[in-house]
Amino acid sequence: MNRVDIEYNTEKEFIRYPEYGRSIQEMLHYAKDIEDGHKRQKTVESIIGLMQQLNPIGNRNMDDYRDKLWNHAFAIVNFELDVTPPHGITIRKEEEKDRPLVVEYPPTAARFRHYGNGIQALIQKAIAMPEGSKKEGFVEVIASYMKLAYKTWNKEHYVSDDVVKDDLEMLSDGLLELHEGHSSLDTLAAGASKHDKERGQQNQRNRGMNNKQNNNANANRNRKRGGGNYGNGSGGSSSSGNNFRKPRKK
Repeated sequence: MNRVDIEYNTEKEFIRYPEYGRSIQEMLHYAKDIEDGHKRQKTVESIIGLMQQLNPIGNRNMDDYRDKLWNHAFAIVNFELDVTPPHGITIRKEEEKDRPLVVEYPPTAARFRHYGNGIQALIQKAIAMPEGSKKEGFVEVIASYMKLAYKTWNKEHYVSDDVVKDDLEMLSDGLLELHEGHSSLDTLAAGASKHDKERGQQNQRNRGMNNKQNNNANANRNRKRGGGNYGNGSGGSSSSGNNFRKPRKK
């Protein structure tokens, strides 16, 4: 029985840039070994033109794109390509390229994340305020918002004011507390629900007005179209009127 030797892609050389395919990689390795410098230069330029066809530029900057193609061509053959890139293109290895600065994530709240980072900033601002009625009112607004945020993530269970008070004291390290005789913390939630209801009603009224205007405009267009098709013989189109003449009696 004859043995068939099959060459699998997994046994071939690793493809440096899969978007260009194995054929481009093999052509560049072939061009690298061409002895004639002029022929080698023209061959590499033709291969890079083919790379551009395989990956069209689209909306990208042309200069940056050509720089990328030439750098990829050199990287495929491990920068052993003895050709001259076009003017303005610099061949650099990956380790020589400028790396973007690492963007640090802002610090997040480690405790009571369901309240959000905004509550942390509000609490710090309230701590820095001087004592007085203004600070007491601001703390009450913070607590109301905390209860609203808590209820957003805990709709199935009742949230008492005492739970929010304890959380406020813990988040502020005991520096903030609600004053005696404060109003219900549901005030802000009720106001938000009322605002959402009013906004929904206003949107519904706006949709109704728009539908009415669209219906009137469609009716006007239909009347104008109908008047043109069914002329009265004097003011309408003659061609339209002729289409609807009664047949002569024989």
